[in-house]
Amino acid sequence: MTPPIPLVHASLGEQELAAVAEVFASGWPAGQGPKGKALEAQLAQRYAMDAVAVSNCGAALHLALLALGVQGGDEIIVADYTFPAPAHAVRYLDAVPVFADVRPDTHTVDPQAVADLITPRTTGIIAVDTVGLPADYSELQALADRHGLFLIEDAACAVGATYQGRQAGALAPIACLSFHGRKGASSGEGGALLARDPAIAADARLRSSFGIGSIFDQSKIVGLPIPEFTEVGYNFKLSDIAAAILQVQIGRIDELLQRRDAVAAQYAELLADEDLLTLPQVPADRTHAWQSYLVALDPRVDRAALAGDLRGQGIGCGHGTWATHLQPVFAGKQSCPISADLFARHLAIPMHAELSTDQVDQVVAALRTALRTHAAPAGRGGTA
Repeated sequence: MTPPIPLVHASLGEQELAAVAEVFASGWPAGQGPKGKALEAQLAQRYAMDAVAVSNCGAALHLALLALGVQGGDEIIVADYTFPAPAHAVRYLDAVPVFADVRPDTHTVDPQAVADLITPRTTGIIAVDTVGLPADYSELQALADRHGLFLIEDAACAVGATYQGRQAGALAPIACLSFHGRKGASSGEGGALLARDPAIAADARLRSSFGIGSIFDQSKIVGLPIPEFTEVGYNFKLSDIAAAILQVQIGRIDELLQRRDAVAAQYAELLADEDLLTLPQVPADRTHAWQSYLVALDPRVDRAALAGDLRGQGIGCGHGTWATHLQPVFAGKQSCPISADLFARHLAIPMHAELSTDQVDQVVAALRTALRTHAAPAGRGGTA
């Protein structure tokens, strides 16, 4: 039987294991220790911004909004077509997520949709680099500046991508990264907050450790320092074990991204003439990190049946990402028709740095057969 081809796979190996062994030998596996500090320095150098290592990207978003002083009732415009973490973070502070539809070509937030949603209650914008493709930050920053709004880049999926020659993660005054298991650089779980303003980073760092700062730093002080809790904080620290893994992964990001680029190029070549799906588009002014490879199925294709067929052959696949405004926890009266359509038609096929050319060939062959098996005849089941 042919070995299964997973949808995602983290590229972790001997270098990462050796880094973890160093942490075990050091006696400090917890957060905000020497490896965490070294990771923050590495990120700060890469992005030319202050960096705070945290437990996940959702925590980074939460800390960013706290540092910006978001209050209950504030309206924050968020990209609709994404994992719903930005909207969750807004709701943590009893603020109101307002969902902006996305561009039909890039599937990133549409600056015009954002502009149409700005009201006197709007205080900020959270843009999302959709599954690894940066949004339109020139237009978004101009909007934010014109209306006195903050702009946050949710670069969870985009480590290694670029926009107009700049690194994703450095495209807005504040950015949030993810190092989840399916990302281009991964420690299983993890994240970081990047900020141009050192005060924002300092606020996030303090709040991420229950409001008392680094216990590791305090352990080096002679005597008996007793921290004081001056405000409510959170336990959002990243362990030194994860930080050590990420130091290696960030150092390998160009190599790992080259492999993902090669997979994406092979898919694009092999599926270029397939009329039952549409391939992802990448504008000339940006590059993609390829966290995921999403194809949009023709409306005639029964996506659930096709996915069941592929999975039955051991080929991983998924629905793509979410139209957040349609999720029950956020259900409202807003309409984001492009996002809703993508949510209904997108299919994620295997994408990671460990895929071989033979495996990509197998995925494409199985996908082509399944498309024809599960597509209604022209004139039925869709508009084609």
